[in-house]
Amino acid sequence: MSRLRDAPAPCVDVDTAAAVLRAGGVIAMPTDTVYGLAASLDFPQAVERIYAIKGRPPEKAMPILVSNPDELQRLAVRVPRVALLLTERFWPGQLTVVVPAAPAVPEVVLRGGTTVGLRMPNDPVALALIAKSGGALAVTSANRSGEPEARSATEVIATLGRDIDAVVDGGESPLGAPSTVVDATVCPPVVLRAGSLDPAELVAFLEQCGG
Repeated sequence: MSRLRDAPAPCVDVDTAAAVLRAGGVIAMPTDTVYGLAASLDFPQAVERIYAIKGRPPEKAMPILVSNPDELQRLAVRVPRVALLLTERFWPGQLTVVVPAAPAVPEVVLRGGTTVGLRMPNDPVALALIAKSGGALAVTSANRSGEPEARSATEVIATLGRDIDAVVDGGESPLGAPSTVVDATVCPPVVLRAGSLDPAELVAFLEQCGG
């Protein structure tokens, strides 16, 4: 369950936030799309806290943000060619690609499924934090399910500040819209969620690579 603080979560630097994550805490962090709630993959109870804080449907898998493209090979198996092409073109950026999950992906984010959504954000603060926290984090948007996404640390603190352990203030998220999600496990790939990535650019690229 979510645990309420006596005061809103403090704004902290990247090193402090990474330490909170490595201790099993839940933080809010900036990305290039919207602010996210993050937990270490090593602490299932922290991931479950995010589900409780958001009111996220328990059957819904949680995506993972990575600090570099090499994490794709660690967190996915039998990576489809189109997934490699997509990440080469759109990472870092606003594309979440769904791929077959490797054994390294914990069940707490899979929720009984066999695939995982991976994204490398185009945000230096986010990338530094993820790298200092093991290279991959379970992250979902920092808002109650069904409510608007947060674009700033101020918005996160106003709505979720007493539910989380720390906030990294990276300024206002430039896009303010969630990532585009593409399922690369099927042929042709399917856009599961239209987001901040230019749809015309994505479609043109998929046609070019034969996806």
